[in-house]
Amino acid sequence: MNKRIRMPAGAHAAKPIPRRTGRALARRPRQRGAAVVEFALLLPLLLVITFGIIEFSIALYDKAVITNASREAARAGVIYSSPRLTNTQISTVATNYCQNYLISLGGTVVPTVSVSHPSGTNSGNPLTVTVSYGYRSLGMSSVVDPMPSLLSLSAATTMNYE
Repeated sequence: MNKRIRMPAGAHAAKPIPRRTGRALARRPRQRGAAVVEFALLLPLLLVITFGIIEFSIALYDKAVITNASREAARAGVIYSSPRLTNTQISTVATNYCQNYLISLGGTVVPTVSVSHPSGTNSGNPLTVTVSYGYRSLGMSSVVDPMPSLLSLSAATTMNYE
């Protein structure tokens, strides 16, 4: 008597696992450690790329911060108030913004702020605030020099007095 085993619908019989024979079996011992060697060769490249991305991202972030600092200082200077803010007070607004938001990685944040209102402080006249900052890199410059160790970033904003 031939007994058939019924399988549930959609089930398939397990396929036999092919066995390694001949060349495949003989080649395996020589490849031991190949993955470790390949990883050791690629790790420095991956680290340089990763730290390069991080360093470039921090520089772009700092550029956005000094742009916002110049905008905030210009806005504070042009808002109608009596008496008008002095150049020192406008510079303080930009400096405080930079000290709160710049990523300096443990160093001191010392932006240079210049305020210019060549036509006076009357309504409709322009006020220009320029913020400059020397970005210092993480230290990758000694290994690979994608960016100079001191990158000069600057941003200027011009607004009219209200």
